[in-house]
Amino acid sequence: MRIGIVGVGVVGSSVVRILQQNKEVIAARAGEEIIPVKGVVRSLGKQRNVDISLYSDIESVLNDDSIDTIVELMGGVDEAFIVAKKTLGAKKRLVTANKALLAYHRYELQEIAGEIPIGFEASVAGGIPIIKALRDGLGANHILEISGILNGTCNYILTKMLYENIDYATALQEAQHLGYAEADPVFDVGGIDAAHKLLILASLAYGIDAKPDDILIEGITKISNDEIAFAREFGYSIKLLGIAKRQNNQVELRIHPAFIKNAEMLSRVDGVMNGISVVGDCVGETMFYGAGAGGDATASAVISDLIEIARSKGAPMLGFKKPFESGLYLRSQEEIQSRYYLKAEVADKTGVLAQIAKILSEEDISINSLLQQNGMNDAKILLSTHYALEKNIKCALKRLGELPVVLSEPLMIRIKD
Repeated sequence: MRIGIVGVGVVGSSVVRILQQNKEVIAARAGEEIIPVKGVVRSLGKQRNVDISLYSDIESVLNDDSIDTIVELMGGVDEAFIVAKKTLGAKKRLVTANKALLAYHRYELQEIAGEIPIGFEASVAGGIPIIKALRDGLGANHILEISGILNGTCNYILTKMLYENIDYATALQEAQHLGYAEADPVFDVGGIDAAHKLLILASLAYGIDAKPDDILIEGITKISNDEIAFAREFGYSIKLLGIAKRQNNQVELRIHPAFIKNAEMLSRVDGVMNGISVVGDCVGETMFYGAGAGGDATASAVISDLIEIARSKGAPMLGFKKPFESGLYLRSQEEIQSRYYLKAEVADKTGVLAQIAKILSEEDISINSLLQQNGMNDAKILLSTHYALEKNIKCALKRLGELPVVLSEPLMIRIKD
């Protein structure tokens, strides 16, 4: 197998190095030698420590008849989609680590590819083999639920806040200094990166063709030390969680911060690591843990796809040739049910708690636990609820925010049970 790599950055360089360094064991597992031949880069002037020919135009790789497989590592959506379509149009096999591309175009690519293999293990959770687990290892199961920590940047920030009692801004600054967060971190801390990954997993589990705009996405930017104090008081950790859950003929898809009981395995996934829980109707719960990013970890997943393609299994991209979960549709965000944490900064006056409790009761929301922090002339009320509908919580938040005794916009975080 002769491959061309479009995007020879951190991951692309690792792919080349590992293919050359471990060529004997890779060839033994693949049944043939996998040879990196050419790479495409945006700037030929930048020094790259790779032992392959580099070019600045994509056509030099796409039009090379000696290359039968393209590895797309350029990132982005529109340009990458053009490259992917040209690759498949030239009857070349495709491996991609591009979760944004797949979040928007995975079904189109499967349709265009036909019998041409597409590998995308590296698009979700770096070195964790979750794609193959869902598509192959758990193929006998109806998937009941997927819960995942899918973004290492957010997990690092929340871990630092929880265990070192530092605020969000300080934790973010440290993550940026260490290279875990970009200078503009919105893609990570806003939950968008994790949402792209969740959509890919949902396609494998349920055949759902949803786009980012169709699902609930919330980031971690509003998490403060108040939430950390509540977590400690009641035995929780806070994680940015991706949830795909089937209930009857509906599927919930959502990304948001969540309180998780310390006894849960996902609560112990700390730092930049990723963790994914998958519940199948036959196998029960299985857990996947490992590095969610990094050059070598992601390159390992890319090369696993190349090995699988070399073995010529011929499975369709998303693991099914026709709809296999008939009648499923995406649940409305308003109909999601959860337990909730609410925070309200209020005037320190008699009867304030009664006003809050009255609004919650009228919206069919009952209080489970409560913590009050008193200041000089104000107080913070932190509470958790029993199960309630998303639409009722939103109505309650709007009404609470209109109370004269509530001094700032109330905050809500969901609780994962």
